[in-house]
Amino acid sequence: MKFVEMAPGQLPLALLLEADPAEQRIAAYLPGAWGFAALAGNEVVGACVAGLVGEQTAELFNIVVAPNHQQQGIGSRLLRFVLTSLAGKGVHRVELGTGSFGHQLTYYQRHGFRVDAVIKDHFLIHYPEPLMEHGIQHKDMLRLYLELG
Repeated sequence: MKFVEMAPGQLPLALLLEADPAEQRIAAYLPGAWGFAALAGNEVVGACVAGLVGEQTAELFNIVVAPNHQQQGIGSRLLRFVLTSLAGKGVHRVELGTGSFGHQLTYYQRHGFRVDAVIKDHFLIHYPEPLMEHGIQHKDMLRLYLELG
């Protein structure tokens, strides 16, 4: 497995849609962002899009591993690669938004992210189709952060 930085427009849209089903939202955060990939040979099996949202603050807009490559530690290795790369770009704080329950939340918490805020009804307002996980609809977004260094 190789981890690289690449133009976000080169990341497979189908893969990014696995983590964020709103194509128009993906199109909005790709310009000016950084792209990162986990490569198995020449195949992109993991992807991350991050961008500056403030001075020395970046947001992880999307991080995903192809379903047939999950549960192998690729996502954790990709996240560590991204965090190291962002620190090298002068980023001191990384933020992201995720659902208020589910495996994504525990994944980020295992990597040191902490809750900063709750945005009520985010998924109801910004996504035309209900986002379901284990039969429960996502409604509120948790804003998480990690201080680097």
